Amino acid sequence: MTGSRLADNPGSGRVQRRRGRRTREILTTAAELFGERGYDAVSLEDVAERLDVTKGSLYYYFRSKGELGTAAIEALGNDWTERLEQLPAARTGPPSERLRALLQEHISIAVREYPAALRLFLVPRDWPADTAARIKDLRRRHNQIFRTVIEEGVRSGEFTVTGIGTTLQCMHAAMSQASTWCTRLPEPDRATAIDELTETLMMLVGQPPNSDATI
Repeated sequence: MTGSRLADNPGSGRVQRRRGRRTREILTTAAELFGERGYDAVSLEDVAERLDVTKGSLYYYFRSKGELGTAAIEALGNDWTERLEQLPAARTGPPSERLRALLQEHISIAVREYPAALRLFLVPRDWPADTAARIKDLRRRHNQIFRTVIEEGVRSGEFTVTGIGTTLQCMHAAMSQASTWCTRLPEPDRATAIDELTETLMMLVGQPPNSDATI
């Protein structure tokens, strides 16, 4: 009965969509602040101030800073990883084409969408133990996307590496700095920098720069 009344009420859908948009805005803002300052240095007051809302209004969505932090990590990590998993260019073709597509997409997201928030995943020791454990789980899932393609390329003889683990460490270390290097560049310099970093990282698996790239 209740579900039927809700379905018949067109306003309920608008309310849910509006709540969803607001929740995403809060999560994005919180992720930016945690990435910029670290978990311990951010309060709910800081999040409210950046959103230009009252602290009390945040409690309508999240009961505590810990709950907000965990939700921000989950939302960011899952969104980022799912976009890489579903990237059409990374699902078919030879390993070199798929890895290049993954690197390009990862760097583009870091630079254009989440320049500060990427640091959330670099320092899990700063977070409460349960959240730090979740960060590590999300990192492993994210890392496996790249590992799978590199392992396939090594088996097929297309890639040459000194060690898969070391190669992945170098790739992620470089990509973690992409926003620092590229975010403030104007276009088309930013696009060129993303291409150059992508091609540089491809050289870690023994692939020469793509002749179509601007280098």
